[in-house]
Amino acid sequence: MNMPVHSSDSRTRQLVEAYGGLTRENLPALLALYDGQARFKDPFNEVSGRMAIERIFTQMFDELRDPRFVVLVATSEGSNAFLTWELHFLRQGNGMPMTIRGATHLQYSLDGLVTLHRDYWDAAEELYAKLPLLGAVMRTLRRRLSTPQKT
Repeated sequence: MNMPVHSSDSRTRQLVEAYGGLTRENLPALLALYDGQARFKDPFNEVSGRMAIERIFTQMFDELRDPRFVVLVATSEGSNAFLTWELHFLRQGNGMPMTIRGATHLQYSLDGLVTLHRDYWDAAEELYAKLPLLGAVMRTLRRRLSTPQKT
């Protein structure tokens, strides 16, 4: 599902294009949009510097089959941008299609490079709950901990 993404900010448009076409081979082009000391944080990582960020993406390509980002919404104001996205990939082993939905907060330096990349996504809902054994445990916990709905 490729929806048009509109952002009047050239920095954000360039980043969205880089993520939309991201492959292992063109990862250096994406990383060139990041400041040398950029900070990156997601539910599993918190690192600084292009080389550390490169390791995260390299690991993604090593562990996921055919990962592909689809940016759904991109908006910018001043030195900040906000993206909502989907990461589509095939699960190792059975090749089952999976999707992780999330959002990213970006901050740009005065020279237009990303200095902060902060991903927000729910690892419990988007990943753990979709795994066979752990998913059953997560669904049971969710049922037990959720507030009963009044009818």
